[in-house]
Amino acid sequence: MIGNHYPEFGYEHDLDNLKEAIERLDIPYPVAQDNDRKTWGAYNNRYWPTLYLIDKQGNIRYTHIGEGAYAETEAAIQALLAEEYP
Repeated sequence: MIGNHYPEFGYEHDLDNLKEAIERLDIPYPVAQDNDRKTWGAYNNRYWPTLYLIDKQGNIRYTHIGEGAYAETEAAIQALLAEEYP
């Protein structure tokens, strides 16, 4: 899992503020800072939050916009993990 942080507000562009938030929220995975919107734009993303599951070949296989759908997301993760990698 990798988080991508595209700042909505000016203070969110500051790396120290991002580091503090990651620590305060106890986020256990790496988070990339996307101040220039390169990753956000590459996925043509428009909403916070958006979750993408990418398979072992690099294809987007599941997308969820917004909070919730935790059971469905977990099922999609388990299905992808069960797939064989050529």
